[in-house]
Amino acid sequence: MPDLVVKQKNYSALQLQCEPHVASELNDYFSFETPGYKYMPAYKSGKWDGKTRLFNVRNNELPVGLWEYLQDFVGPRNYKLDIDTDDVYGNPGQAEDVDPKEVYEFIGKLRLPFEVRRYQFDAVIQALHSKRAILLSPTGSGKSLIIYILMMWYLEHYDNRILIVVPTTGLVQQMFSDFEQYGLEASEVCHRIYSGMPKNNIPQRVFISTWQSIYKLPGTWFEQFGCIFGDEVHTFKAKSLTGLMNKSREAEYRIGTTGTLDGTQCHKLVLEGLFGRVYKVTTTRNLMDQDTLAELKINILRLRYPREVCKDIINSKDYHYEMDYIVGNVKRNRLIKNLAVQQDGNTLVLFQYVDKHGKILFDLIKNKVDENRKVFYVSGEVDGEAREEIRKIVEKEKNAIIVASLGTFSTGVNIKNLHNIIFASPSKSQVKVLQSIGRGLRKSENGKHTTLYDIADDMHVDKKKNYTLLHALERMKIYKREKFDYKIHEVEL
Repeated sequence: MPDLVVKQKNYSALQLQCEPHVASELNDYFSFETPGYKYMPAYKSGKWDGKTRLFNVRNNELPVGLWEYLQDFVGPRNYKLDIDTDDVYGNPGQAEDVDPKEVYEFIGKLRLPFEVRRYQFDAVIQALHSKRAILLSPTGSGKSLIIYILMMWYLEHYDNRILIVVPTTGLVQQMFSDFEQYGLEASEVCHRIYSGMPKNNIPQRVFISTWQSIYKLPGTWFEQFGCIFGDEVHTFKAKSLTGLMNKSREAEYRIGTTGTLDGTQCHKLVLEGLFGRVYKVTTTRNLMDQDTLAELKINILRLRYPREVCKDIINSKDYHYEMDYIVGNVKRNRLIKNLAVQQDGNTLVLFQYVDKHGKILFDLIKNKVDENRKVFYVSGEVDGEAREEIRKIVEKEKNAIIVASLGTFSTGVNIKNLHNIIFASPSKSQVKVLQSIGRGLRKSENGKHTTLYDIADDMHVDKKKNYTLLHALERMKIYKREKFDYKIHEVEL
């Protein structure tokens, strides 16, 4: 008798049959502390233990993408595992035989305006072979081209529809524009879905949609899709997106793309459960060495504050108090203004807080620059079409300034002609840091390198470090790990 019987219930879930004690072990094995759980209301109120559970003990279901981890569970315990083959959905982990020569010839027929790089070709092969994968590749590596090739392959070899899910309206427009650039009559093939756009009775086979526009739709709506692409897949750890993927029960092909993951095991496994194992396509450092991306220079401006201010901040032990002081500091904001205005080339200033920082910086910069120099402001208040228009304008400019919130411009927005980035707000998030850096690494026409100015706020007293200094130290760890060159410059405020 087997200890565990596994059947692929659909393309979202595995159905497990086992004794209660094995189910209890599975529950423990696939339970992880949720990052930041201590600060969440449900945990504070005692309604939740802070753990994310990937095995459902109520119905003994496990996400299909965790099939390999299930095998890892069985091995050391000497449990016998049997597979109950489903007539419709087959077996978990079934791979597709892919002939690289056939794929190469197919790509040639697409008549793309530029050559497909080796790492892009390898990523396509990997995705077609496994049918489920998270393609981890930095900004500027051509993830939309990989999606395009896979999309065109699916359209030629299968009959079902394709769903491409992106986080913002701007990315819907950008993906559509990218496909046109690759040579597709996009309006004939692709239907765009965002606020107010129709979702039913659509003739096109490819839907490009924000997740906000579709996640509440019934499961029957999602059954039309045999293939799903999740762009900026690191955002899919949210419950609404997890639910969207679980409703896509007929989607055999599931490909996620992102420039970075947050580094936690919990979120990685949530995403792999939905899409499949992570496949590292290439790295930023490799692309720089190959002259595919612009070289990056990082200047860390370590700001030192008066000792009395430092004592006050350290003694407060209050993160929000510290942040309010930093973003409201007149000298600090003046430094950022002067830094932005003095840069040669297109410059992106990234902030976190809209009213108490972003709008202030925008006004300071706007009032300082020459009247002929273009200055743009972007936050959640600016709609997707306007953001896309700004992006296009900046790509044609040589000396524009964009003052933008981290939420709108750190993820998924590609600007081909960006020369300088200023981190005006502290952040320790690996995702935000690397995605933000990626905004400026596309090669510009003049071949200039990209310069990042990282504003680090040092208010330490003796051995006690302030919150934002700790954030800066985390960013430095990221720079070291990614093999970026950086210099630290001391600045007295």
